[in-house]
Amino acid sequence: MGAYTGRFLALACILIATSILSVLFIGRYATNPFHTTSDEMTLGIILRIRLPRVLTAMILGMALSVAGVTMQSAFKNPLVSPEILGVSQGAAFGAALAILFLPGDPLKMQLLSAIFGLLALLASYTISSAIKYGGRILRLVLAGLAVSATFSAGVGIMKFMADPLKQLPELTFWLLGGLSGVMWRNFLYMAPLATAAIAFLFVIRWRINLLVLDDDVIISLGTDPRKLRALVITIAVIATAAVTSVAGIIGWIGLTVPHICRKLFGAENSRVIPASIMLGALLMTIFDNIARAAAAGEIPLGIVTSLLGAILFVLFLSRGVPHE
Repeated sequence: MGAYTGRFLALACILIATSILSVLFIGRYATNPFHTTSDEMTLGIILRIRLPRVLTAMILGMALSVAGVTMQSAFKNPLVSPEILGVSQGAAFGAALAILFLPGDPLKMQLLSAIFGLLALLASYTISSAIKYGGRILRLVLAGLAVSATFSAGVGIMKFMADPLKQLPELTFWLLGGLSGVMWRNFLYMAPLATAAIAFLFVIRWRINLLVLDDDVIISLGTDPRKLRALVITIAVIATAAVTSVAGIIGWIGLTVPHICRKLFGAENSRVIPASIMLGALLMTIFDNIARAAAAGEIPLGIVTSLLGAILFVLFLSRGVPHE
């Protein structure tokens, strides 16, 4: 890993600098915490509004990125990500149910998001086994598209059933993705579960690396590939559902970040997973800064990540991804 130490340190320094600048200076209200006449309003904006939002954006990027790496390794499919497999749409459907029928209960929203995210993943995997057309990768992508469309239709039904004056605006803006209303309360509901899932996947990154091998080889190394695959996929879905319940549907991060990290750090998950955690946090912080400061009105974060994430995806894949 010595050859990549400099890149890790550079990435960590950029992440720290970006997060500090985002908290202290980026926003609609001009702040200068180093000014001797800084008032209570300035400190309140920094500590009660910007700080929880930046921390939430970082955990959001970490969770989606590490979930993308894990799913791509578990399914041995470089095109897999939470949104492509329907996990994000399933989690969104669960959150929509909570918004309509269990308003004001973020814990139940997280629970429903996780349940329907897992159901979406199970449905994608089951349907891909039944499809007779194309190779394994194509079958999984096609199944994910079908499951995504199904849950998207379910969300559409929820929107149709919602109260047009109260529930519909909340549901619509939530589905666009964003962190505009995030405060410490939202962060504290999301952070424990998401952080625990991220930490777990980081700790077992060496075992996740086994999943890119043939199952017979994994068994010969003393590990049950089915149990390991089921475990890491479940944890990845939990991480995705935890952040989706707060931020809404945020696309392309889980697909794009792992490919960029493989380009910069090689194909070993022992390096790709920590790199994805840092790069996911960095990109999501930058994208959220653009969402809240680039226009007079805040741009939904999901729009920013879809646009810029897709551009980055094309740019890096056009240069190829290294394999080891």
